[in-house]
Amino acid sequence: MGDAAMTVPVLKALRRANPTLRITVLTRPFFQPFFHDVEGIEFLVPDLNGRHKGLRGLWRLAAEARQQGIDAVADLHDVLRSQVIRRLLRLNGCSVAHIRKGRREKRALIRKGYLRSHPLKTTVERYADVFRRLGLPLAPLSPEPHREHPLSETVLALTGEKNGCWIGFAPFAKHRGKTYPQELATQLTALLSEKAEKIFLFGGGEQERQSAESMAAGHPNVIVVVGKLKLAGELELIAHLDAIVTMDSSAMHMASLVGTPAVSIWGATHPYAGFLGFGQDPEQVVQLPLPCRPCSVFGDKPCRWGDWRCLHGIDPREIAAKTLLLCGKSNCEKIHNRTPEIDKINVSLQSKPIEHNSNQ
Repeated sequence: MGDAAMTVPVLKALRRANPTLRITVLTRPFFQPFFHDVEGIEFLVPDLNGRHKGLRGLWRLAAEARQQGIDAVADLHDVLRSQVIRRLLRLNGCSVAHIRKGRREKRALIRKGYLRSHPLKTTVERYADVFRRLGLPLAPLSPEPHREHPLSETVLALTGEKNGCWIGFAPFAKHRGKTYPQELATQLTALLSEKAEKIFLFGGGEQERQSAESMAAGHPNVIVVVGKLKLAGELELIAHLDAIVTMDSSAMHMASLVGTPAVSIWGATHPYAGFLGFGQDPEQVVQLPLPCRPCSVFGDKPCRWGDWRCLHGIDPREIAAKTLLLCGKSNCEKIHNRTPEIDKINVSLQSKPIEHNSNQ
């Protein structure tokens, strides 16, 4: 989902430099709202559980692309399915280029740790390189300005008219190594709710909805968005936020699409791998200086210590302070006063010495 969102600034740059170019995006219907602001986009919709399932289905999908007059293929995914499709189209005479993900560089980043590494090329720039290898000019990549459009009736029914500071919070991610712990996320929600007029909790699925409702309990100005808006509605709401707190997740990239500043929390992963939201301020990244980070590119590996200290050690007061500062709010009193819950977490982490094995 985040990968799809990161293609948008590149397609906008492609369109600005090539106003008459016909651009067809092969993507699922769910992701199409991401491309709403890209002029003249056409879609080719895969049915991977139906007529495009399996090798024969991919051959059929490639044939449909040929029927649409495709001349060149930019494979921004480079997975088995996209590899099959681009090779079939290449046999039909299409020019083809694919993303170079820098897997070797990323493995070196994990092996050495970020303290002995450097920032790698961003994913957005890797996408742009694909079009350059096809010989297509691109305008300079530019972040989206933060602008608000009138809220639709569907979103207004959930949020009400905007009055004061609105903050979003998306504490969830696909993998545990990128998810803020529930107890800390609850404390952060409480801190933010004391200063902002409304807090909106984002996520997906029944389990995340239940977790969000638990976090919102006792705070009438905290609204759970999970399951109540479609993707287009979530983008619309995020565009009206003064700031959003996210993990290394799709919510961060959705904020980039509408120019909303994000305070991003990083645990098992690290911005050096190239996945920071396009246009987001690196100063708004919250992370711990642990030599074992990052332990994986996508946060899908088990913690070598078993305690996810990279996330449990991040104080919600630090996150709240950064977020409220973005919104022009003074830090609330709780940010300056230590709480027993936080002290217990910090003592627990300090009791385990952190060792670094460069071979891991």
